Amino acid sequence: MADFEQMDMPQFPKSGKRIILSIILGVIFLVMMWKSSVTIGAGQGGVLFRTFGDGVETEHTYGEGWHLIAPWNKMIIYEIRQQEVMEAMAVLSSNGLEISLEVSSWYQPLRTDLPKLHQEKGQDYLERVVRPAVRSASRSVIGRYTPEEIYSSKRDAIQTEIFEETKKILDKEYVQLNAVLVRDITLPPTIKAAIENKLKQEQASLEYEFKLQKELKEAERIRIAAEGKANANRILNASLTPNILKEKGIEATLELAKSPNTKVVVVGDKDGMPLILGNQ
Repeated sequence: MADFEQMDMPQFPKSGKRIILSIILGVIFLVMMWKSSVTIGAGQGGVLFRTFGDGVETEHTYGEGWHLIAPWNKMIIYEIRQQEVMEAMAVLSSNGLEISLEVSSWYQPLRTDLPKLHQEKGQDYLERVVRPAVRSASRSVIGRYTPEEIYSSKRDAIQTEIFEETKKILDKEYVQLNAVLVRDITLPPTIKAAIENKLKQEQASLEYEFKLQKELKEAERIRIAAEGKANANRILNASLTPNILKEKGIEATLELAKSPNTKVVVVGDKDGMPLILGNQ
């Protein structure tokens, strides 16, 4: 036992200690570099959170590429390209009937306001801001129209109004709305059948009205033509005096007298008009 206690522990040379220390420092350096380097991909933006500073860096949005930050800070990456969200909901028309509506919205966070969006809304801003805005605007707009208007002629107007109302909300929430598309509007079957039947009756009535107007116009055309012909005959009769008729008769007789088939011309019948007698 005494001999064991008297044994000397092995001693590492100074060069070996330096190597081990260098390895340890190298590992620490690599870990820090790994924790400090951040790559932001295409179509993304970064928000820096300073752990020992003022929190979110609100004045700067980090763009695409490689960035070096302090290992105790954190980079939060957002998708800033256009994204799509689908909403299927039940809404009420102006007369209280339930209508199924399917809406697609194209949106993207504003790059310059990305730090404010992160600070005030967070990464789940889609559920906190975008979806509620679309639902609220859709219910408000549909509530202004009857099922007949929604089914027949107001779909484009509804789509435009939902876009405008949603945009007013999202512009204040650091989100850009690019478009709203109404993909489907489904009415209750009984209401849809009643509207279709009404539209068919209205179409038949319009066709009948068109035919009636056409016939009235044709009758008016015939009446105008007849009046024109009657007026022409009246003017002609007023201009044909007895003397003019006699003159025209003489001219006609003289022309006939030139015919080789004419044998005898007798001037002076009971009206004083020339007569032409032939072979008979």
